[in-house]
Amino acid sequence: MPLPSAKPPDGATLFKQQCAVCHTTNLSDPMRQGPPLVRIVGRAAGKVEGFHYSAGLAKADFTWDEARLDAWLANPQAVIPGATMAFRQARPETRAAIITYLKELN
Repeated sequence: MPLPSAKPPDGATLFKQQCAVCHTTNLSDPMRQGPPLVRIVGRAAGKVEGFHYSAGLAKADFTWDEARLDAWLANPQAVIPGATMAFRQARPETRAAIITYLKELN
């Protein structure tokens, strides 16, 4: 009898594994290396009060949506040259799961 296929990790698990070192999902938690990501979908980029953004993000003039988050997770420096976020996620399905999770936090 074949073994059942492994269930891919959900967005919350992937977020905890790949993002939670630098980001929280709660505005009441202390700031980390990156800004809190609760309610990021639909939020103006570089505008969380109390977080010190890189110059490029502080001057950004866009709102985070799914497409922008996907591009950001794939290559932050391509979205905002000089961005300090070094993390990149090459796998589209992993990015999609994390973005779906972030949308749930709105």
